[in-house]
Amino acid sequence: MNGTLAQDAPVGTVVGAGRFAPSPTGDLHLGNLRTAILAWLWARASGRRFLVRIEDIDRVRSGSADRQLADLATIGLDWDGEVLIQTTRHEAHMAALDRLMADGHVFECYCSRKDIREAASAPHIPPGHYPGTCRDLSEEQRHIHRERLAALGRSPALRLRAPATTWTVHDELHGAFTGTVDHFVVRRSDGVPAYNLAVVLDDAFQGVDQVVRGDDLLSQAPAQAALAYALGLKQPTYVHVPLAVNADGARLAKRDGAVTIKDLSALGWSVGDIIHWIGTSVGVRSARSIADLREALDLEALRAMDQSPWVVRAPSGSVS
Repeated sequence: MNGTLAQDAPVGTVVGAGRFAPSPTGDLHLGNLRTAILAWLWARASGRRFLVRIEDIDRVRSGSADRQLADLATIGLDWDGEVLIQTTRHEAHMAALDRLMADGHVFECYCSRKDIREAASAPHIPPGHYPGTCRDLSEEQRHIHRERLAALGRSPALRLRAPATTWTVHDELHGAFTGTVDHFVVRRSDGVPAYNLAVVLDDAFQGVDQVVRGDDLLSQAPAQAALAYALGLKQPTYVHVPLAVNADGARLAKRDGAVTIKDLSALGWSVGDIIHWIGTSVGVRSARSIADLREALDLEALRAMDQSPWVVRAPSGSVS
């Protein structure tokens, strides 16, 4: 499905882009749909193109991508150009890994998960961070480790040699955000480019300069921006929006009841009912369509949105 370019972009300029990039692991739930709508609204309100990318580099559930695209169209979202399938960019991802290697921005890691877990328990290592075990090995040490892994039928992973211990990004809702930068994996031990590499490269390839996504990913933004710097790419502006959560405060999931378009439709909910519910969560109580939301939410209103999580209590019956 193709949309049109934003109407308020100056003629003759290169139009930036926002995007929605789901992983095809199942049907979109209300939280996913809300984030997609907000990404679309931010892009359209700021004069950007809006793109859709299917991030299938990790796990894929058959038929999910088609259903996700159908759901986006059902709620009235349009997008510009063709949908990009992430795995079609494999050669570009591998070429970037070669450049990072040649420039000394990555190093081989020979650690197992157990090795990392045990070493990372040291008090000076931030929780969940790589302890730097393989960062500064000699060539002789690296050769010994390669042979050891080869005998086990394994290969080393590649990790980013972080250009700084912290990095600051700009977020439209959270302001300047500074976070730690780990020596994170950019190529897995099975030879597959890692998600964090692919997402940075694909955003740059598509001209994405505005990343709208759930605020559970805010802590990842500094590391991804640092990787963009190492690759010589411009880092985007971020908008980390509040998550949808269930009644217990946990991140919303499909197991929380009727939270997908399919399930809500089975209860007699119309698309207008669903848009109204999502609209209410962002302070618009009269919306029945995407057009209504766009009319009500300009950039000023979007920047003033409530940053509290959206508590979703899934219905068990028809809409009242």
